[in-house]
Amino acid sequence: MSPDQVADWTSILPPILAIGLALWLRAVIPSIFLGIWVGMVLESGEGPTAVFTALLETFQVRIFQVMLDADNVSVLLFTGMIGGMVGIISRNGGMHGIVNLVMAWAHSVRRGQLSVWFLGLCIFFDDYTNTLVVGNTVRPVTDRLKISREKLAYLVDSTAAPVACIAVLTTWIGYELGLINKAIAGLEGFELNATGVFLNSIPYSFYPILAIFFVFLVSWTCRDFGPMRKAELRSRVTGQVAPVSSGEGLVGPLDTELDEAIPRRALNALLPIVTLIGSCFASLYITGEGDTLRARLGSADVYRALLWGSFLGASVAGALTLGQRIMSLESLIKSWVKGVSVMVEPLIILVLAWALSDTTSALGTADFLVAVTGDKLVLPLVPAGTFLLAAVTAFATGSSWGVMAILLPLVIPVTWSAILAAGGPPAESMPLVFSTVASVLCGAVWGDHCSPISDTTVLSSLASGCDHVEHVRTQMPYALLVGAVAILVCLVPVGYGAPWWLVLLLAVGALIGSHRLLGRAVEPPATMSS
Repeated sequence: MSPDQVADWTSILPPILAIGLALWLRAVIPSIFLGIWVGMVLESGEGPTAVFTALLETFQVRIFQVMLDADNVSVLLFTGMIGGMVGIISRNGGMHGIVNLVMAWAHSVRRGQLSVWFLGLCIFFDDYTNTLVVGNTVRPVTDRLKISREKLAYLVDSTAAPVACIAVLTTWIGYELGLINKAIAGLEGFELNATGVFLNSIPYSFYPILAIFFVFLVSWTCRDFGPMRKAELRSRVTGQVAPVSSGEGLVGPLDTELDEAIPRRALNALLPIVTLIGSCFASLYITGEGDTLRARLGSADVYRALLWGSFLGASVAGALTLGQRIMSLESLIKSWVKGVSVMVEPLIILVLAWALSDTTSALGTADFLVAVTGDKLVLPLVPAGTFLLAAVTAFATGSSWGVMAILLPLVIPVTWSAILAAGGPPAESMPLVFSTVASVLCGAVWGDHCSPISDTTVLSSLASGCDHVEHVRTQMPYALLVGAVAILVCLVPVGYGAPWWLVLLLAVGALIGSHRLLGRAVEPPATMSS
């Protein structure tokens, strides 16, 4: 489509096709690819004869072009290097050392649950690693404390993705920055970079923040409701911690089973993580310009900083492992490659998402949607509507990353164009942009928590030795409560101008009150003391 052509209804076919096929096939990669293919056919404007040519150009032109972008390549390398570092510290005993250090404090039901919650915060840089290491490692301790496997699976699942999606340095950050960067490229009057958008969106990430808080609340009070309370009563009264048909854990994408000879030293994980974080922030300062810290960070070369930090983190992990003779060089490389391989599928989705974004941009999809919706688009309700759309899509597909790949490049330009069309000062509407970006991420995580086909939900069940259906059944009431509070108490008021900190405080109060009303103690207070 040439620049002087006006986008028509066909411009929305690629993203609609990608979403529809993802819901139907429950497979994100072929769905996005087909969306790009259809977009390339429409872009060529040559009719039916272009179908085969467009198929070839989808791979040879569109996907090839996004792979030539230096920033895109930086994101791919950074994400892969983080995965490699995670692979090493999962096999050199460092992650297990952190778990053992924390779980040594667990001498009661309350402490046991709080320890699992705290570990979920500590292992913030990857949700898969969080789920597999914590679930498999703490299970003997929680079994001894008669904490049900359903509760363990909930504690693990609800502190994995929520932490990973909002933490500043995780395997998610490169993916999220890549999508946001592509979505804001070329937007008229948009001054923030992708890092600024992401950092400003964190306070509006209501569902992950509230989900983490609710896990703490449930763990501290030892009060439960619904199917979860029945599971906890069964475990305390009969000692049967696992529901019928439960497994005994698994070897997941990252093999978390270690030989007894490998030392469990927390330093072997902590030092690489500290190196990663410290070197990233130091690199941001070095590559930036200005007299103030804010100015230097705002002008820094983010992608160079991420590359430096991830490389140094992985290098320190390797040096510690070899220096202590924990693994041979060959085993170390295999562990690194194993960690990188876990990130291959998400990176493929990311590349396809970039290509779909370029396609919709060439077709003028965002311009058409703004022109069609016009005054009908209720801007204050965009964050809540985006959350619901992302949640439904993630629930049906089981892929939070796939949802982000499809929706972020679409909803950001549409929201910004609608803001400009409304005629108000764009600077005053930035909270609406931040909350919309956060709503995509949060809705995707919420749908993931409730979906029985979600990868992290399945891994949480298996790593915790819990029947998968029982995990979904016991976790869903908690996720539904937190999700409803996030929408009604946070997203809707924020859309109408309420400050994020105020609605977040109100949401915390609403969760405390709801939990007090619905939850009941599983055991007498005398046995719950820490």
